Amino acid sequence: MAAHLIAAADTGQRDMRRLRDDRAALIQLCLYALDRARSEGVIARIEEGLAGVGVTALRPDGQPFDPARHEAGGTVSTSDDSLAGRVAETEVVGFRDGDTLLRAPVVTVYTAGGTT
Repeated sequence: MAAHLIAAADTGQRDMRRLRDDRAALIQLCLYALDRARSEGVIARIEEGLAGVGVTALRPDGQPFDPARHEAGGTVSTSDDSLAGRVAETEVVGFRDGDTLLRAPVVTVYTAGGTT
């Protein structure tokens, strides 16, 4: 009887690993498709589907730039010193799956000392 319970537990663990791996593969496939989508409707639908399974799009526009959470893709000058060091725009949307960062957003950062 104990051997049967151990075998069932092992099978359950294998099934859970397979489901977790399949979910991760499907999420990566969705991100791949999202990066290549040209239709705003398709993009919105994929993002909604990802959100439905706990994957959040990251668009940090207006937030302070944080190199631990954002990837700087470029800078743009601003004459408004209050904007310096903030994200001007998101170039490539990032994604988070719960507490796991799947892809950091690539952003343009405001720098002081000029006009926009």
